[in-house]
Amino acid sequence: MLLLAVLRVGEEAYGVPIAREIEASGERTVMLGAVYTGLGRLEANGLVSSSIGSPTPERGGRAKKYFRVTPSGLKAVRQAKRAFTRLWSGVPGLEGGRS
Repeated sequence: MLLLAVLRVGEEAYGVPIAREIEASGERTVMLGAVYTGLGRLEANGLVSSSIGSPTPERGGRAKKYFRVTPSGLKAVRQAKRAFTRLWSGVPGLEGGRS
């Protein structure tokens, strides 16, 4: 879900907009700390990369950490989609599933 949110947010993908995207798309409340923990794990596994923006007065002189999905992350998203589609199609009574 985090990888998809980073892709959907695009160039301005840092913690707050990523969390908002998950909340809007998933209809659930997201803890910002959990987003950063997940992003850290994804980065450690090479699925996202990060860069530090310029410090801004609005943030008390702190810089934003921006995230971007790597080619490996994009491959993982595609694999997950294929797996999910196969699982979904095998569930009786659901649209796209067996009757």
